[in-house]
Amino acid sequence: MKILSSFHCERMARKRSPMNLSFIVTLMFVLCFSNMIVCRGEISWSREAAEEAEAVAAIECSGHGNAYLDGIVLKGHQQVCECNQCYTGSDCSKLLSNCSANAGSGDPYFLEPFWKKHARSSAILVSGWHRMGYSYSDGSYISELLVEHIKKVHAIVGNAITEGKYIIFGSGSTQLLNAAVYAFSPDASSHSPAKVVATPPYYPVYRTQTEYFNARNFSYEGSTSSWINKTDSSSTFIEFVTSPNNPDGKLTKGVLKGDNVKQINDRAYYWPHYTAIPSPVDDDLMIFTISKLTGHAGSRFGWAIIKDKAVYEKMLTYLDMNTMGVSREAQLRALKLFDVVLEGDDGKEIFKFAYSTMRHRWTKLKETISKSKRFSLQKLSSQYCTFFQRERELSPAYAWLKCEREEDKNCYEILEAAGINGRAGSVYSADNHYVRLSLIRSKDDFDILINKLKTLVAKQ
Repeated sequence: MKILSSFHCERMARKRSPMNLSFIVTLMFVLCFSNMIVCRGEISWSREAAEEAEAVAAIECSGHGNAYLDGIVLKGHQQVCECNQCYTGSDCSKLLSNCSANAGSGDPYFLEPFWKKHARSSAILVSGWHRMGYSYSDGSYISELLVEHIKKVHAIVGNAITEGKYIIFGSGSTQLLNAAVYAFSPDASSHSPAKVVATPPYYPVYRTQTEYFNARNFSYEGSTSSWINKTDSSSTFIEFVTSPNNPDGKLTKGVLKGDNVKQINDRAYYWPHYTAIPSPVDDDLMIFTISKLTGHAGSRFGWAIIKDKAVYEKMLTYLDMNTMGVSREAQLRALKLFDVVLEGDDGKEIFKFAYSTMRHRWTKLKETISKSKRFSLQKLSSQYCTFFQRERELSPAYAWLKCEREEDKNCYEILEAAGINGRAGSVYSADNHYVRLSLIRSKDDFDILINKLKTLVAKQ
């Protein structure tokens, strides 16, 4: 084992680029906890925390679950495995034979193996006094360093134009969606509230969130089909446009036209994981989320890219009044994750891994459903992808499965009886002949789903 003084550690740090955030954040852990080097005088209060993290990471849970740091930080608390769906036992080694496949939620666990592979570079330790104030030193709630990293990722992927635009953060895309509705709506004193619409099938939060807040200056008014050629009134129309669409993965465009039509473009899935990137989008307002980029849904971090300064300022006011910004810890973690994304294979590693995984799952699902005349999948077309510089195969986040028989009026119940839990078409304001099946959960979840589908198809 080689022992370095603090002086030598500092010299090594200075030799690295000052912009290499990953090196700066993890320097002491890489050097001081490896089997090769120990730095004198550098590890004190952080040693116990690092040992706790290593101890939790060493709990394997038979490959069918995880142990998390939440419990071990409590003195005397025994850490236990949290098992994947359909697995049980103290080490998650027992498979439950009569367990249903979980294809309902959009938890992006398919990216977990990528982060376990990059355990060292993605780890981060936070001191007890980290940014205790409400704001950063410039008085804002937004990390400018994180803004720059977000711009770099978009530039590498080529999926969105950020130059000359404003960027704000929210607690996931969920908070930003309503902030955008608020920003596009007229003042509360207006006698004509904004009409919020979407084209089925669409992400249900657009409707449920708008109805829940029940504001005086906007109201949910259903499908865009009811308002085609009717937008020349004095009302403002706010149209949610999701591309790729959730649930069917199609690249979509707005339906309504007119000067009084405002679009909120939900681009959560516009990454090479799930779709070809034909060109960078240049929408007036675009919303992204880290959950579908890196898989960290629990961090609750999203961002909006905004062209108009007045809209930006109204959204900023909404977020300031609502939560006074996103937590500093969430921004720090996002910064670290973005830095890892930018480092691997010139910023391409995570996208190659994610695309390969999702392509494999879609291919396997298609092979299974192709043996059936009772069920079908959404029809998607391959396109040229500027990121991969070739026409790419399909890899949607969800299957939009249809029960083809007229008598199968509730496809959700048919799948549920076969041990498959998806989400009914009516959740997305569509016909109940459809069900959304999530393909982005863990490998265990996907394997169980495929096995259940194979059994169902074989019974025909």
